[in-house]
This record gives sequence, C-alpha cells and structure tokens, in this order.
Amino acid sequence: MSTPLNQDPRLDQAAVTDESLLAAHEKLAGKQPDDGGHYRLMPLVLLFVFSGFIFFAGTYLGHYGGGFSPMVFDEHGQPPKAGGEVAAVVDPIEAGKKAFNNAACNTCHQPTGLGLPPAIPPLVNSEWVTGSEERAIRIVLYGVTGPIKVGGTDYNGAMPPFGKGVPGSGYNWSDDRIAHVLTYIRQEWGNKAPPVSPAKVAEIHGKDGARGPYTAADLEKLP
Repeated sequence: MSTPLNQDPRLDQAAVTDESLLAAHEKLAGKQPDDGGHYRLMPLVLLFVFSGFIFFAGTYLGHYGGGFSPMVFDEHGQPPKAGGEVAAVVDPIEAGKKAFNNAACNTCHQPTGLGLPPAIPPLVNSEWVTGSEERAIRIVLYGVTGPIKVGGTDYNGAMPPFGKGVPGSGYNWSDDRIAHVLTYIRQEWGNKAPPVSPAKVAEIHGKDGARGPYTAADLEKLP
C-alpha cells in the first residue's frame, strides 16, 4: 500500500497546510479598515471654514464696494447712477502749481517767479498778474509779443500762446487749466489777488475767438 504524496517522509513538508491558506484568504477577502488612506476630519473642517470666509468677503465687497468705482472712498458709498458721474474735487492751487512746473512757465519765469531779465519779466508783484483778470487771461490764452513794462522795468521777450485752438499754440491748454495756473500765480510768492474761474476764461476765449498774440499796448486798452 502506497503512502499519500503529501505524507511521504522523503519529501519536504509544506510550511502551511491547505486549510490554513484557505482561512487566510477568507480573512483577507473580508472588509478591512483603510488605514493607508490616513483619513482625517480636520482638512474638511478647514475647507468649510475658508469657504465661508471667501463667501463672506465676496458678499461684503459686492455690497459695499461702490461698484469698485475709483471715485468712491466711502465703504457705504454707491456707484454713479446711470447717466451721471462723480465729479472729482480739484484744488485749483495744486492743479495750477503742477501745470506751472510741468510747462515752459517754470523754465522762463523760474520757480521763484522772478523771471529772467531783461527778456522774461517777473510774476512777483507784477501788475499784469495781480491786476485785471481779463488782461491776465488774454496773456496766457493768446500770448504777448513786443516790449512790455513790468514794475517800471522794460522787458522785450515773447510769451507764447497756451490756449486750446489758438493759432501757434503748442500747448492747447483747456480753459480749466489756464484758470488754475492764473489762480496759482496770483496767490503765490506773496501775490494776493482773487482766483480766476474757468467760466471767466471760457467767456474771454469765446469772445476773442482764434486770434494772434496781444501787445502790451493792446492790453492796456482793455479793462
């Protein structure tokens, strides 16, 4: 009678039996906890918290952002209504100073307002600056040519025109800018004269139209 193969002493016996292998497979086939995923609750909590912050920030900006208009400085301000604009408040002195320093005014009349004798007259204590606003407006709008007396001293330079649409003007300044510059020089360096309004510049501009430069004699005939 032969010995079963799996019990033959001449053969190395298996380390495990068929029954133990089947039991191990059945255990592995069952549901096991997924420890390899390292599941944690905290990331989900943080996700919901930050999502809430983002939602709140978007809602706040949408309600109080004023339509993200650069002209709205109040968090409770409202954007401009249809057909209207928020007008920026302009300081004529600051605007005039900026225009004066960025143009030929600064180069010729100097930052001190003392000019360059004997060609360029001063703006300090000048009767042409602090006197009749209509004359001052015309000087900047249309320029001046020929000799001119300032403070008892003769000057013989040339003032270029600055007005928009004026023949020979390389600056094309708006009536507003001319009013700002005149207001600045009439109240700078110790000068004390009333400001010049853009409406007054526009009035003179419309009255005189497109014309050439004035002479001192022409200006002296005007009020």
